[in-house]
Amino acid sequence: MRVVIAGGHGQIALRLERLLAARGDEAVGIIRNPAHAADLEAAGAQAVVLDLENSDVDAVADVLKGADAAVFSAGAGPGSGTARKDTVDRGAAALFAEAAERAGVRRHVQVGSMGADNPENPDVTEEFRAYLRAKRAAEDDLKARDLDWTILRPGQLTDDPGTGLVLLAEKTGRGPVPRDDVAAVLVGLLETPASSRRTLELISGEAAIGEAISAL
Repeated sequence: MRVVIAGGHGQIALRLERLLAARGDEAVGIIRNPAHAADLEAAGAQAVVLDLENSDVDAVADVLKGADAAVFSAGAGPGSGTARKDTVDRGAAALFAEAAERAGVRRHVQVGSMGADNPENPDVTEEFRAYLRAKRAAEDDLKARDLDWTILRPGQLTDDPGTGLVLLAEKTGRGPVPRDDVAAVLVGLLETPASSRRTLELISGEAAIGEAISAL
């Protein structure tokens, strides 16, 4: 497969790129900072420098042409302020999905966020509410498109080594999950038609990743 990944230098994206390259797939990561290209190349991926906050749909569609799948894993990140939550977590996600439609790339996996069902949660900070609003808007935008989309909402992300054991379902409850396992689940979802047009949550659990995806 040729897989184009938005947010190609993110912690999940780099893990995903390594897994795809190890399988013999072609991973293409979209990055904003040219200095990050070497990290993608070390992971076995091709780097494309393109700022999704300041690009147009035609430029993004050019990158996506000929791809078998698209993965949106970009994010403004902690401390980025409410404005960039909207321009990246919502705006860039919508731009990437529109570009996928224009390029004819039907398979589209978007990394969402637990809590997007309740973006006005009074128990979190206003900045985090802005993040949840942006993620919810990105999900709503994607669901309205004519794409074979899957939204994956991981639990609390950790840098612990992956266990290969997860709970993957429409509702899991809260819990941690290593980024290693998130990346491995993304690879599996790309090849699983039964996950299309579904929103799934992911935390650590007791099922092997392959079994959890097959159960879908």
